[in-house]
Amino acid sequence: MKEKLVYEKEVRKIDIKTWITQYKMYILAGGALAAFGLYQLTAEETSPEIPAVEEAVPAGESMAPVPAPPLSEPQEPAVLMVDIKGAVAAPGIYSLKNGERINDAITKAGGFQKEADRTAINLAQKLQDEMIIYVPKVGETPPEEAAGAAVPEKSTVGHSAGGGAALNINKASVEELQQLPGIGKAKAQAIIDYRETIGAFTKPDDLKSVSGIGDKTFEKLAPLVVVQ
Repeated sequence: MKEKLVYEKEVRKIDIKTWITQYKMYILAGGALAAFGLYQLTAEETSPEIPAVEEAVPAGESMAPVPAPPLSEPQEPAVLMVDIKGAVAAPGIYSLKNGERINDAITKAGGFQKEADRTAINLAQKLQDEMIIYVPKVGETPPEEAAGAAVPEKSTVGHSAGGGAALNINKASVEELQQLPGIGKAKAQAIIDYRETIGAFTKPDDLKSVSGIGDKTFEKLAPLVVVQ
């Protein structure tokens, strides 16, 4: 009886060893999965929360405001409306393109009348919106104002402080400017270039800002020129 019990124990040991050997890979894999699950659970419980980091602004300094986009400069209208009066074939209000000249406006109004004084206006001047163009007759004095707006082009002949005839340097042509003492073709063109790029002369002394005209030259010009 005793020998039988010993034999049964030995047989059981052999069956367990056989079973372990047969299912060894499954046992190891199950143990690895259990260990990994336990590790994940422990890490979630022990990991500290990381607070959000906000960018600090130094004391005494404020956030710079976002600059507003620059405002675009107003543009001139593409179509200009001008009022043409006086000695033209068909006086009236005409629409012309931006960049056109007084000569274009006169042409659109049918051209000059026979008695028109063509030297009284600057045909090369650029048009402006709401401009009034008055073409006087020969011997006629152009009006200073029309419909509440200044007449943009007047005779190139004015009056000096002494009462004599003087040349309006804001309206005079190259040929008229060359009649002044010390003014040749180059200086006459320089005067016209100045007023077209810088702007109209506000006083006769502005002539000294034109290249080639110094104090001595201006002394001769002063009694002979005016600005209007």
